[in-house]
Amino acid sequence: MAKNEILSEIKKAEESAKAMVDDAIDAKNKRISDARAEAREILKQADVDAHKAAQDSFKEGEKNILEERDKIVNDGEKNALAMSQKAQANIDKSVNYLVEEFERAVLNE
Repeated sequence: MAKNEILSEIKKAEESAKAMVDDAIDAKNKRISDARAEAREILKQADVDAHKAAQDSFKEGEKNILEERDKIVNDGEKNALAMSQKAQANIDKSVNYLVEEFERAVLNE
């Protein structure tokens, strides 16, 4: 091989090596860029998921509160009805007692 051919081959090898290095750098930069974009997308999705989870939790808590409130109201209504019925029974007993006492008082005079 002639000196010119050897120098030409060396130059081609250097250019090829430089192209390979440039391609590797470009590939590295693209992977970094893709990784950053994927990380942003993951963070964005995590934010959406967290917001949805918070809303679901809030709705579940609200539902539980309403169920508990309804239970308390229903229990209160049952207790009020029971007390009303008991009071009505006591009124009837009281009226009967007063009538009996009045009759005794009238008969004893």
